[in-house]
Amino acid sequence: MTRRETELRELSFRSLMVATAVLVAACSRSGKPDAASEPAGGAITIWTDSTELFMEHPALIVGAPDKFAVHLTDITDFAPLRSGRITLRFVPRDGGAPLVVSQDVPRAPGIYGPAPEFKRAGIYDLTILVASPQARDSITVPGLKVFAKAEDAPREEEGGEAGIPFLKEQQWKTPGFRTAFASNGVLFASFEATGVIEPAPGRQAEVTAPIAGLVDAASVARSPTPGQRVRRGGILAYMIPSLGEGGSAYAEARAALREAQDEYTRAKRLVEADAAPTRRLHEAENRLQAAREALAGFGGGGLVSGGRLPIRAPISGEIVRRSIALGGRLEAGAPLFTIVDPSIVSLRVNVPAAQASLITPRSGAGFTLEGNERRYETAAVLSVGSVIDPASRTLPVIYQIPNGDGSIKVGQNARVEIQTGQRVGGVIIPASAVLDEDGRPIAYVQPEGESFEKRELKIGGRQRDNVLVIEGLKAGERVVTGAAYQVRLASLSTSVPAHGHEH
Repeated sequence: MTRRETELRELSFRSLMVATAVLVAACSRSGKPDAASEPAGGAITIWTDSTELFMEHPALIVGAPDKFAVHLTDITDFAPLRSGRITLRFVPRDGGAPLVVSQDVPRAPGIYGPAPEFKRAGIYDLTILVASPQARDSITVPGLKVFAKAEDAPREEEGGEAGIPFLKEQQWKTPGFRTAFASNGVLFASFEATGVIEPAPGRQAEVTAPIAGLVDAASVARSPTPGQRVRRGGILAYMIPSLGEGGSAYAEARAALREAQDEYTRAKRLVEADAAPTRRLHEAENRLQAAREALAGFGGGGLVSGGRLPIRAPISGEIVRRSIALGGRLEAGAPLFTIVDPSIVSLRVNVPAAQASLITPRSGAGFTLEGNERRYETAAVLSVGSVIDPASRTLPVIYQIPNGDGSIKVGQNARVEIQTGQRVGGVIIPASAVLDEDGRPIAYVQPEGESFEKRELKIGGRQRDNVLVIEGLKAGERVVTGAAYQVRLASLSTSVPAHGHEH
């Protein structure tokens, strides 16, 4: 390329840049690319018993048809309307013929795009008739203003959008997404406490060696391991009595039982023959019972083949600990197994001293467990302590909990809400709407179809699936009750989602 050609190319480039700058300035003055100078449209959100309407529309100008974006959601399952006809009927308040437009099918799932063209300015009341296999509804949108010309319409304002954006397309694609109205109501007041799951009384057993001896080697491999269930009376292991103190005591107990049985048989025969008083038979019967109880302390029966003593389960339940080892000698009383029946458990709650006076025998409670979002309800109070622990300044309260499905594990920590019996009024929302954020209860409110807000709540009580909110919400506001965590993730995102509507 020659020097002259290079100079001409640079001159052409500078001319193009100047022309582009002039064009940009002219466009800005004309108002078309500059959003701040565009006529302002509107967005409307309405919930009925069966349908949610979220409608975006341009500025309504006489003779300027433009597409509406009518989003329709079936709130029985919060899915988009996928088929059906809608009719928009605009009725002028000053009289005259209404403007009617229809669309037979959505242009995308849940989104209709009618384009009405107004012939005269004024205030119009809109009725949207929905005729879909999913929903049939009539939705009223009052007071839409139509301007004679674009210059009469208000301008768009910069920074007008606020809140957490979560578009309809995102909502429809999120499994389990749900919302519901907050309403006024009354629940029992409650307060929070901590607790721990424990075995219920009489449903834990420590199995120990009844005598000194060795655990039979063959039975070790067949003995139940932690997690296995056993039945009452089932054999857990076998022991071989030693010849030492424990073994001799067992032999003496067996000998004493045989002697007591012989004496009872002899006394019974003599009494039947009127050769001895009845008192002798009663004495022999008492000695026989005492001998049986003494032998029961060594495992409840005699030796089996090979001189082994069976160790039996005293209750039905689950093995939680096994302490036997092959080849080790055991003293009488050495631990062998721990058995817990988990079908019923206890919840020990540490009630703060300041709330101790609020506890009554009817103080029900609900609780959640660490690592589990499921909420459980207690049965009646099993016991209430009478002494405040001086170190923790808490009062022990024990509830009995049915645990037929085994989902509650002994040793788990619990977060407990105890009802006081005092009824308090406030705003009621489903418990599923409340999330925990660093120990603070929050909820997400939907002021508009695609905009959400996070609210910190003050909870006054909880009763089964409902929560009483004292501060943070008003009756009539819409809260997210399903997939609220997805809205929370959207609130943490620093990117603005691309709008998927076909305007």
